[in-house]
Amino acid sequence: MTPPSACDAIHRVIFATDPLCKKHDAGPGHPEQPARYDAVLDGLKSAGLLAKLREIGPRPVKREDLLLAHEARYLDRAEREIREGFEQLTTGDTAVCPESWNAAMAAAGCALAAVDAVVKGESKTAFCLIRPPGHHASAARGMGFCVVNNVALAARHAQRRLGIGRVAIVDWDVHHGNGTQALVEHESELRFVSMHQWPWYPGTGPADDRGPHGTVRNVPRPPGRSEEHTSE
Repeated sequence: MTPPSACDAIHRVIFATDPLCKKHDAGPGHPEQPARYDAVLDGLKSAGLLAKLREIGPRPVKREDLLLAHEARYLDRAEREIREGFEQLTTGDTAVCPESWNAAMAAAGCALAAVDAVVKGESKTAFCLIRPPGHHASAARGMGFCVVNNVALAARHAQRRLGIGRVAIVDWDVHHGNGTQALVEHESELRFVSMHQWPWYPGTGPADDRGPHGTVRNVPRPPGRSEEHTSE
């Protein structure tokens, strides 16, 4: 088999993931299950896409990385509670297990590694298969299914360390990305767009909420919207 050329390699999508992300288990019946990781992986395989991706693992996550998005007091509290076996973070409604901190570090490390690879020119695009998710986590609290805000961390890493000027975050989820908005809405070089069901958890994200500097675009939608209506 002929190895891919350098040109072929740069057009292959980076696939950043780590099986450690499966170790986060929110408990029986919880919608954010380890099976979601396998479902995405199986979907990529059945579509014939997995072989076309270039898989990478996480980079080590240091304290200063996490401080790009979170307060030290929250990080100390979340890690301690998870390591001590709490079933839920005391900052909110985030169900956790003893492996959740390690899984969260793997997820954050994959997000950072993906940004590094694209900025270095190793690929034009990256896809991260990671969990726990992050868009409800704010600077000082975990919330929803989220411990660390991976996308806000990645955006600030790109801007503050790698010299990327403008960044856009597009959050397409049934829930409003309230944590991400709170983290980035004061930054003039960062745009945040959230498309989400309204009204629903966590109750934020009305269309008239544009952030303090007009850098936010919330697109609330009613439940049950079909595919042909998503462009309205």
